[in-house]
Amino acid sequence: MPIHDWPPEERPREKLLTRGPTALSDAELLALFLGSGFGGRDAVQTARDLLGSHGPLRVLLDRPAAKLARLPGLGPARSCTLVAGLELAHRYLAAELTHGESVGDNPLAVGRYLQHRLRGQARELFLVLFLDNRHRLIACEELFAGTINTAPVYPREVVRRALLHNAAAVILSHNHPSGDPEPSGADARITEELQQALALVDIRLLDHFVIGEGRPVSFAERGLLPQHQPRLFG
Repeated sequence: MPIHDWPPEERPREKLLTRGPTALSDAELLALFLGSGFGGRDAVQTARDLLGSHGPLRVLLDRPAAKLARLPGLGPARSCTLVAGLELAHRYLAAELTHGESVGDNPLAVGRYLQHRLRGQARELFLVLFLDNRHRLIACEELFAGTINTAPVYPREVVRRALLHNAAAVILSHNHPSGDPEPSGADARITEELQQALALVDIRLLDHFVIGEGRPVSFAERGLLPQHQPRLFG
């Protein structure tokens, strides 16, 4: 049965307008982006087929636009719409960090932003948030990229970029493509090296987030940074 023949209260668009987006299933939300179905199936059925064969939702949407475009029922236009929607979400989360307030006042926003940016990446990436003396965001830069399980990190380059931005503090973050966010021994060692290198130029290391599946792991929250370091959490 075509969606326009469904009872009004069950149609995805009407349901969203009357009950809010959280009332919709993953397939119904995806159907709103698709707009119409494929191969004689309505948009919701097409969305269910995509999620059943190529999902779940995050796995499906982690694909770049070119790969999404090759999936049945998508194509270039719809895949671009989906990727653009994700980028809007990314910029919305980034805006929470860039409106002039201290990131220390909104630690959950930091975790959400880093998780959205790094989770699902096929290789390990290392990001640095550069902050002023009131812990407001100056810049976020991807400084190093590596393979599926490692990325080379050079403390000298982190210090150089921090000085270039006239940063007073930094927050580090990297992802584990395996999905396990538990910090490794190598993570602990490079964090200590970076802390020591930054301290030489009076720049504080506030935290190091490891991104995988589930909640990001915060070094500061775990007590893995020395006690004299300022803590973003706790």
